[in-house]
Amino acid sequence: MREKSGKTDILIVGVGGQGTLLASRVLGKYAVGAGYDVKLSEVHGMAQRGGSVMTYVRIGSGIASPIIDAGGADIILAFEKLEALRYLHYLKEGGEVLYSTQEIMPMPVVTGAAEYPQGLEARLPGKGIDALSLALTAGNAKAANAVMLGALCKKLGLERDKFEEALLACIPQKTAEMNKKAFALGFDAV
Repeated sequence: MREKSGKTDILIVGVGGQGTLLASRVLGKYAVGAGYDVKLSEVHGMAQRGGSVMTYVRIGSGIASPIIDAGGADIILAFEKLEALRYLHYLKEGGEVLYSTQEIMPMPVVTGAAEYPQGLEARLPGKGIDALSLALTAGNAKAANAVMLGALCKKLGLERDKFEEALLACIPQKTAEMNKKAFALGFDAV
C-alpha cells in the first residue's frame, strides 16, 4: 500500500453472494487499524439475484470522497472473470487486476439469450487465481473471498498477520479455521 500521505484506490467487483461486500469491510478494518483514512462505498443492484456488485475502497490520507472515477483504480479485485472485464475501464494506466477464474453465468446466459464470452483471460491484464478450487481445498466454496483477500494482501505487501486478524474479526467464529486456510492459500497463490 502507498505511504500514509498518498492513497490507494481499490475496486472490488463480483456477483451477489460472493462476499465482495464482506471483503471491502475486511480491507477497511485492516486499513483503519493500520492508521489510514478509509472511505467505502457499495454499489449493488440485484445482488440477491446474482447481479453485479461493486465496492469502492479508498485508503490513504485525507480521502474526501468514497467514489473512484473511471480510470482511477490502482487495483481491481474481481471475484468473477466477466465482472473483471465489465469494470476494466475503472483501472488506471499502470494499475493491476487480480481476478478469480470462476465463471458465474449471468441471467441472459442461463436463459439462452446470450453466451458467456470466451477467451476472457487474454483480455484481462493481471493475475487469475482459481479461488474456487482453493476455497474447496480449504473446506467450502464460500471461502473464495478469503482466498482473494489473501492474494490481495500479498499483492499489496500488507501485514499478513494484521490482515488475517481483520478477516477473523469480520466473520463468524465457527468459520475461522476454514477462512484462515483459504486466506493462506490465496496468499501463497500470488
